[in-house]
Amino acid sequence: MSALGRVAALAAVLAAVVAVTVLFFGSSSGSGYEVRAVFQHGGQLVKGSQVEIAGTPVGSVKSFQITDDGQAEVRFSVEEDQAPLPQGTRALIRAGSQSSAHNRFIDLHLPSENGKDRKIADGGVIDREHTTTLVSFDQFFAVFDQKTRRSLRGFFKGNSRVYNASTDPRGKDANAGLRYLNASLGASDRLFDELRADPPVLERFLVDSSRLVTTLSSRREDLSELVQNLNGTTRALGSQKEALAELIGRFPDFLRTANTTYVNLRGTLDELEPFVEASKPVAKKLGPYVNELRPFARDARPTVRRLSQLVSRKGDGNDLRELGKTYPALAEIAVETKERNGKQRRGAFPEATEAFKNSAPIIAHGRPYTVDFVGWMDDFSHTGAYDALGSFSRAQVYLNTFTVSEGGALTPVPNVSENFKALAKVNQFKRCPGASEEPAADGSNVYTEEQQKELDCRESDRATGPKK
Repeated sequence: MSALGRVAALAAVLAAVVAVTVLFFGSSSGSGYEVRAVFQHGGQLVKGSQVEIAGTPVGSVKSFQITDDGQAEVRFSVEEDQAPLPQGTRALIRAGSQSSAHNRFIDLHLPSENGKDRKIADGGVIDREHTTTLVSFDQFFAVFDQKTRRSLRGFFKGNSRVYNASTDPRGKDANAGLRYLNASLGASDRLFDELRADPPVLERFLVDSSRLVTTLSSRREDLSELVQNLNGTTRALGSQKEALAELIGRFPDFLRTANTTYVNLRGTLDELEPFVEASKPVAKKLGPYVNELRPFARDARPTVRRLSQLVSRKGDGNDLRELGKTYPALAEIAVETKERNGKQRRGAFPEATEAFKNSAPIIAHGRPYTVDFVGWMDDFSHTGAYDALGSFSRAQVYLNTFTVSEGGALTPVPNVSENFKALAKVNQFKRCPGASEEPAADGSNVYTEEQQKELDCRESDRATGPKK
């Protein structure tokens, strides 16, 4: 190749390199969408740190500047498909999942759909109210004094020894216990979701908690006595080492059973929610009664103290506990099968259960007659009654079979028996339940043929209505 050809080839290569450089790097200098965010401090961000939205990189940090009031102003770029950012966007400095000196990134949280109408202009500012600076461990531990930090150091070292199976035989059991922590954390997460779902209730809870703490603060002397008593209780529990060891040994089985119980409670809580909603108006009305309950509780302390002495007192035969020991064993009489009166007999509870089962058909047969029985009890002593229209009275008509003649002799009334049978209902021996009244509009006191056969009654024996 001639010298002229080599020069031409070299010039073509240089032109291609310049074109590629302009294509990839030229457009990003001074022409992209950029935003400034004001943070309390830089949070170990560096130039090139990623900017993410929902875990997806959308830009990078370009530069830093200190504001007049000592804040950190971070300028970062955002890709065109995400630009411009809506007003109300929040910027948070977060740490990456891997430990590193420069693993910080900016996480952008976009507002709801209602707040996306207004946009942040190119070069606009996300003010301090919409940014959150990362709090490092050093800042957190700097809050405590030297003695507290030393105690925390000992706490972590102690936990390291406890959970290390190679240095402590109990480490294997301690690590196994962490498996049950997952369910507790999951339940806590659902609890906080419910709290966030109802801000007014959470606010009322915080206000009431503040009042509670204020009230407790005003009772410092009582709290001091409570702490002293708890100290004595804890010391007494600590002296029972063998009993505590046995309790801890049984605790895993208890937690497994409790976990099953709590899982079953979820359905119950869902069913209780309507009850809680219906109880809210009533709960508000209980406020005055709760205020009156405090003086009642204060005045009841001597009574409760005497009651505790009645239940348990030093000495023999002078309290309810000793009295209970003098009774026969209730479980033996109630449920156990033993020889009684020369024969093996079951306890009272099994016998009562069988009696209830055997009497159920009899009671079921008599239940429809409850209305008639109550009516008979009500009308037994009087003939009057009342309804929505007012008071009324019932009377019976008596027909004489004889009449007095002119000479004073009793003469039989002709055809009285036939006339009575023609007008009155006779031989009504099998009335159905509720047959002393007119048939109800809903048919509740009118029975089918099958039901009449079961109750051994006849609809034709109804006391009211035309004669059939």
